[in-house]
Amino acid sequence: MDLYNCPNCNSLFVKTKFRDVCDACYKEEEEQFDMVYEYIRKKSNRTASMVQVVEATGVEEELIIKFVKTGKLRIAQFPNLGVPCEKCGTIIRSGRLCGTCSDSIRSGLETYENEEKRRLEIQGRDKKSTYFMKDQ
Repeated sequence: MDLYNCPNCNSLFVKTKFRDVCDACYKEEEEQFDMVYEYIRKKSNRTASMVQVVEATGVEEELIIKFVKTGKLRIAQFPNLGVPCEKCGTIIRSGRLCGTCSDSIRSGLETYENEEKRRLEIQGRDKKSTYFMKDQ
């Protein structure tokens, strides 16, 4: 068991895979989740944006994002809710990165792999030419 300080109130608690805050803060988060869910499940509010949900419920955006990321709040039913891309902040529906950032990282990795492959080929040629020169 690992003891941690609650990131909200600084009290000691046992951190688990399911809880990253103390019992008191967890209960408070549950109450705030209920407020958010009660608001967005109303038919008239299903198309609310994140800003509208925050303004209507008073719940911080970071906490709503936490609800989405942990799967507690499923945004499939709410077309205007999303989470920010972890690299650029663009609102996305799933994953951790938007398509643009994902493509950028993928392209960078491909470039790196090609350069690494080229470097190894050059090293291999250098070793062969050194070996060939020793034999003469």
